[in-house]
Amino acid sequence: MAVSPHVDLSRRERQIMDVIYARGSATVREVMDRIPDPPSYSAVRAMLRVLEEKGHLKHEQDGPRYMYLPVVPREKARDSAMKQMLRTFFDGSAERAVAALLDMPGSGLSRDELDRLAKLIEQARKEGR
Repeated sequence: MAVSPHVDLSRRERQIMDVIYARGSATVREVMDRIPDPPSYSAVRAMLRVLEEKGHLKHEQDGPRYMYLPVVPREKARDSAMKQMLRTFFDGSAERAVAALLDMPGSGLSRDELDRLAKLIEQARKEGR
């Protein structure tokens, strides 16, 4: 199933997916321990089941409990989310997105970070991207 990560998710579902991506896999209890103001155990379990039905998660049996894992690898989900964000907020323009990040109050990029970004831009030029 082709999944557009995080596009059709509620705030709480995104929080759950963030936990699972950060850990690689998680149980209901581990998710509850890492999301703000968690609902009940059965509510989290129900949300995990919904995320499975939407095609975002799968589970594996680990003794008496289920371990939930993302269906789409984190890197692929990140790329898909970034493309969606570029289309939605920046008319598909990476330049506009980078400019917005640089103009954002509190972005606080250090000189070293700016130098690394400049090197990435130069590398992209050399590769014709």
